[in-house]
Amino acid sequence: MRMHLEINGRRIGPGEPTYVVAEMSANHHQDFARAVEILHAAKEAGADAVKLQTYTPDTLTIDCSAAPFQIGPGTLWEGRNLYDLYGEACTPWEWHPQLKALADELMLDLFSTPFDASAVDFLEEIGVPAHKIASFEVVDLPLVRRVAQTGKPLIMSTGMATLEEITEAVDTARAAGANQIALLKCTSAYPAPPREMHLRTIPHLARTFSLPVGLSDHTLGIAVPVAAVALGACLVEKHFTLSRSQPGPDSAFSLEPREFREMVQAIRTAEQALGEIHYGVSEQEARSRVFRRSLFVVREVQAGERFTPENVRCIRPGHGLSPRYLEKILGQRAAAALAPGTPLSWDLVAEERP
Repeated sequence: MRMHLEINGRRIGPGEPTYVVAEMSANHHQDFARAVEILHAAKEAGADAVKLQTYTPDTLTIDCSAAPFQIGPGTLWEGRNLYDLYGEACTPWEWHPQLKALADELMLDLFSTPFDASAVDFLEEIGVPAHKIASFEVVDLPLVRRVAQTGKPLIMSTGMATLEEITEAVDTARAAGANQIALLKCTSAYPAPPREMHLRTIPHLARTFSLPVGLSDHTLGIAVPVAAVALGACLVEKHFTLSRSQPGPDSAFSLEPREFREMVQAIRTAEQALGEIHYGVSEQEARSRVFRRSLFVVREVQAGERFTPENVRCIRPGHGLSPRYLEKILGQRAAAALAPGTPLSWDLVAEERP
């Protein structure tokens, strides 16, 4: 059981900086220049990696217009034919080596989601540092097995999968030789409503499988990824587009560069805020200790006069004795004449000391 994996020497897992992946998907709009621009923009926005999807319409489905191949209501792609949609959304395979070379120049990891064995072989040829199994394919155990046999780090999304199906996929991957596995909590709705994200599953997955767990997010905005990091997500994947104003299969639930940058910054802030288990005064809090309450003389007191609730109070600032000593002080006598505003200390008390 390994709670960490490494991609291009980058350690990913609990206690490490969150690994942030920009999913290009179909947002290149079949324009290579746009795909190149996405890589540059993702790097500038703070992404650690860009992920592609490697398939053709023929590796996913068949060219058929029968009813089962038409997308029904309830998604962004309602009324589309599967074969036509995948033809529009796929990333041309001839682009992959060029995008991989550019990513290497930018010091940006680039890997992909293969959807069949031919895609796995192709991605191995161009030397991707990791592989991703999509939520819809996590039940495709022959594909899981084939990817695991590469020995590369394996990231698996779990959208729609039952705990039993996830167990089967993890067991299959391990049996085939995968020893670096991460799971991604995912809700396979596009876009996904926050109420269906169930982020508390993240720590449960980590405990159940003793694996690093992250989030593949299709919600709108950046709040959900930041919340996921607070719950232990060590990897975040989010769709990335240059502009949602240009329609495409994935545009509506993708982040633009400015938004993606804000998400990365918010994640880094959340990481700092999580810190460690700590009680007591922090370095910055030390300056605020003076604003605690303490015991002060609030009316003139003569030497030998007793301290009473009328002449001693617990007020700010914190220069006097702790409030815990108020009952012990009351009834004792002053060792000297004291003016209002005098912080009490034990040398000003004539009688019993603690």
